[in-house]
Amino acid sequence: MDQVGLEARAAELGGRSIKTSSKRAALHLAIRCIDLTTLEGADTPGKVASLCRKAIRPDATNPAIPRVAAVCVYPEMVTHATAAVAGTGVAVASVAGAFPSGLSDIDVRTDDIRSSVADGADEIDIVLNRSAFLSGDLSRVHDEVAASKEACGDAHLKVILETGELGGYEPVRRASMLAMAAGADFIKTSTGKIPKAATPAMALCMAEAIREYAHQTGRAVGFKAAGGIRTAKQAWHYLVLMGETLGPEWLTPERFRLGASSLLNDILLQLGKLDSGRYGGPDYVTVD
Repeated sequence: MDQVGLEARAAELGGRSIKTSSKRAALHLAIRCIDLTTLEGADTPGKVASLCRKAIRPDATNPAIPRVAAVCVYPEMVTHATAAVAGTGVAVASVAGAFPSGLSDIDVRTDDIRSSVADGADEIDIVLNRSAFLSGDLSRVHDEVAASKEACGDAHLKVILETGELGGYEPVRRASMLAMAAGADFIKTSTGKIPKAATPAMALCMAEAIREYAHQTGRAVGFKAAGGIRTAKQAWHYLVLMGETLGPEWLTPERFRLGASSLLNDILLQLGKLDSGRYGGPDYVTVD
């Protein structure tokens, strides 16, 4: 793995600017690819309902703003989210399988997945067993992801690598290939629960693995960036990175997601600036 080349390429892509004429479309695309997330111990049905309202109608004053791809919640909140977004086209994603550690017995984890799917989850985000991976027990990692995929039934499976704990680009590439071979529909950078979250260079490493896997098998796997993505500029960086590495066919909610809590607010501020020439005040967007 060419670390220097990878980081230089990621930096070069991140330095590209967007034409003003294309900015609105890019910001709308970013919104359509967001998994609007709340994963806190203080989550309540009311907080989740508020999140879902924002997911469906990000700007109550502007119906032209598109809805997000999904809301992402804990299993306990899936029924509340499912009821809130019913019939809107917003999917419900649930973390499951001993998130964020992934260190329970596999039967406990798959039961958690089945329960979330039974409650209405359309998508399941699990965490790769980093303990087994770093210990070299790759067959166990593969089998656990495969069992998780089976437990999902018709729901899509996103496998979180937690790149900040894997020790470098080559392990991330290897973990990406392993998760995809075991049936992952998406591979995802991070839980957002550790300091070392998503980076463009790690995302590029994963995107190149997706490209290699698609070339080998003919199967297209999606990519999700998560952890520390708070600004429209960061979202644009990931859009460029995916488009340049995997092609425009990956720039859809079916193959690309941004997991975030506060990103949507910044995108709405940027859209407001395009409309008015200035940023809105602190009341322009909600903080739900």
